[in-house]
Amino acid sequence: MKLTPLADRVVLKMVEAEETTKGGIILTGAAKEKPSVAEVISVGPGGTVDGKTVTMTVKAGDKVITDKYAGSKITLDDVEYLIVRQNDILAIVE
Repeated sequence: MKLTPLADRVVLKMVEAEETTKGGIILTGAAKEKPSVAEVISVGPGGTVDGKTVTMTVKAGDKVITDKYAGSKITLDDVEYLIVRQNDILAIVE
């Protein structure tokens, strides 16, 4: 199956967090924070949302940082995705 978002929504797949800190310390499962970096899988067409014109600025393949509590989690074919509105994306990681 394929997820195709509508309006200003974006489908994201979370990127795995590093297991070792820059100083070489290995983190246990309890010490790891939930990753906030995600990869854009697909992007809606934009258009008029709530009376405002929305132009999509992210594209498939971009790495982004999202608001921690944003979106809806969806599991499809044993892969977890997050569907968010474009305005819940805080930054594009380059």
